[in-house]
Amino acid sequence: RNLHRERREGGPELRGKEVSRGEAKNLLPYLGPNKMRDCFCTINLDQEEVYRTQVVEKSLSPFFSEEFYFEIPRTFQYLSFYVYDKNVLQRDLRIGKVAIKKEDLCNHSVHLERACHGLPLINGQSCDPYATVSLVGPSRNDQKKTKVKKKTSNPQFNEIFYFEVTRSSSYTRKSQFQVEEEDIEKLEIRIDLWNNGNLVQDPGKKTNISSKTDDLGSLRLNICYTEDYVLPSEYYGPLKTLLLKSPDVQPISASSAYILGEICRDKNDAVLPLVRLLLHHDKLVPFATAVAELDLKDTQDANTIFRGNSLATRCLDEMMKIVGRHYLKVTLKPILDEICESSKSCEIDPIKLKEGDNVENNKENLRYYVDKLFSTIVKSSMSCPTVMCDIFYSLRQMATQRFPNDPHVQYSAVSSFVFLRFFAVAVVSPHTFHLRLHHPDPQTVRTLTLISKTIQTLGSWGRSVPKSSFKETFMCEFFKMFQEEGYIMAVKKFLDEISSTETKVSSGTSEPVHLKEGEMYKRAQGRTRIGKKNFKKRWFCLTSRELTYHKQPGKDAIYTIPVKNILAVEKLEESSFNKKNMFQVIHTEKPLYVQANNCVEANEWIDVLCRVSRCNQNRLSSYHPSAYLNGNWLCCLETSENALGCKPCTAGVPADIQIDIDEDRETERIYSLFTLSLLKLQKMEEACGTIAVYQGPQKEPDDYSNFVIEDSVTTFKTIQQIKSVVEKLDEPHEKYRKKRSSSAKYGSK
Repeated sequence: RNLHRERREGGPELRGKEVSRGEAKNLLPYLGPNKMRDCFCTINLDQEEVYRTQVVEKSLSPFFSEEFYFEIPRTFQYLSFYVYDKNVLQRDLRIGKVAIKKEDLCNHSVHLERACHGLPLINGQSCDPYATVSLVGPSRNDQKKTKVKKKTSNPQFNEIFYFEVTRSSSYTRKSQFQVEEEDIEKLEIRIDLWNNGNLVQDPGKKTNISSKTDDLGSLRLNICYTEDYVLPSEYYGPLKTLLLKSPDVQPISASSAYILGEICRDKNDAVLPLVRLLLHHDKLVPFATAVAELDLKDTQDANTIFRGNSLATRCLDEMMKIVGRHYLKVTLKPILDEICESSKSCEIDPIKLKEGDNVENNKENLRYYVDKLFSTIVKSSMSCPTVMCDIFYSLRQMATQRFPNDPHVQYSAVSSFVFLRFFAVAVVSPHTFHLRLHHPDPQTVRTLTLISKTIQTLGSWGRSVPKSSFKETFMCEFFKMFQEEGYIMAVKKFLDEISSTETKVSSGTSEPVHLKEGEMYKRAQGRTRIGKKNFKKRWFCLTSRELTYHKQPGKDAIYTIPVKNILAVEKLEESSFNKKNMFQVIHTEKPLYVQANNCVEANEWIDVLCRVSRCNQNRLSSYHPSAYLNGNWLCCLETSENALGCKPCTAGVPADIQIDIDEDRETERIYSLFTLSLLKLQKMEEACGTIAVYQGPQKEPDDYSNFVIEDSVTTFKTIQQIKSVVEKLDEPHEKYRKKRSSSAKYGSK
């Protein structure tokens, strides 16, 4: 991906994104009395792992139910899914894999392929396996051999072999060298697995990849893959202007942003780019307020306020995920770390208690965690982002006007979001909100679930008379500990504070905003005692003020780079250190060379670091794409360490440093959604005409009965404007597609 260079050349940027979730079924059982497996799944771009699910214990049909959304930063051939059996004492066993070609991502039903594991024991001991790879054909039998892996029944070789194959060239004139052409269709790759005995080569287990594999089970996937061609910024002006006018359109249902949510098959597709674009231009608060007011018109019972999955609630959910990340970190992370790193049992369900468990001790442990978490939340109002507070204030005012006789609705309108959809969800799934690096173990997941249920119910106390709504008897008994006036008053005080315009000042950038953190490798800045430079694992943290790295999460920073001192952030050529996924942070001191764990993570770090530093006045215009080693730059061979860069830096338009948003990317996604939904847009346009002509009662359902059309004239005008800007954007897209299809050659970039 080379966004900024392509934009300078006037070409579009190709971007892909992926959303995946999965379930495995009918996996092969263990041999012996304990047949169940503890499984997890990984997602890979070709051979590079980019995501790992939590472990599902004791199951042959694990359901992972995890959604992973990621931008694809490079070309790829296969999207692969590996299923592993978790092994605590030894290396994890690979049960099988599914590899889907990029062109076949629309397929749904797939089967696991054979994975090499579980070799037989020889004389009761693990063998010393090695593999031979042979290219076999009518006139050849080339064989190559891997290294021997000692004392293991689960070898992983990770070796690559190349075979030279001759075939005719495209030239009609014969070469002076007569090369006999091979019939590639008759060639076969054969892989055999052997045990390396002391005196003789004892055959162990053999497999041939051309043979039929056993049925190892199935993997059900839900994959959404999209490719967008992002054009230079000037193309998106008209569509962006139309979308940003949405909050001012009366009624809001006639706005282009609302119409987008109406015609998309899945509202979530529309919500993500829409919220990010409106946030970027400070237009989200008036838009969310207007669509929430439309929701309230259809709400008849104050107890069900904002409980559905409407455009309004989904917009607010997405907004809280984006702007509330730092708020969650400073509020919940210390306590969640304590819970996840301790081994205290909190199980209070009599049916699930283990032998030797003391339910009273578990109950005290659970109450301690709930009290600590609750106390932290209700004291955190000053950390709540201003955007959230502004929207909560509007919700509270509108709810009071809609239900003037219900004194509790002013609280439930806010608690429906901040407790039910924000804190409770983050507690039960800390990995999803980047509060924990890895998935918690099953016992901790159970503890977090019980805490989340309790916090959620405590938060709803602003709604009505305090009483629990638990179905489980043991939870009702536990919740009696919290039926005190002090908890009710604390909730109401907290909700008052975060939904008031008087308790917070404008956010600006007075407090550092947490942007990203994670574990990566950095090249040592100095030399070790033996004079060898190396790479060390460190925990990186980026805020709107500084980039720091630490030995471990929560420890003091070892090194700090103020954001204002960052001069450029660029990829580093693999040849520099013979390592993939590297980038460099060029600042006022020596460049910091960093290696990410995979290409997706590297791309995310480069993007967010670029955005947070693009407003810096002293940014470089050129850089060295390789490292300075042994007295010269590897790229241009200049000997001076201070020599000017030999390659132009990527450049872009300054963006909001608090929120990592590429408005062109989001506008392109919205254009694609409008294009995909043109048929529904046409039906909505026809419905506006029908309503304008015929004002009588509807006798039977119409094509437009599912659309919200309050003002047919204004809605019709907006649809005409949408169609016009989409048609104008069609032209450069079509021009690029034709140019691309006519110039593309097999094997070209």
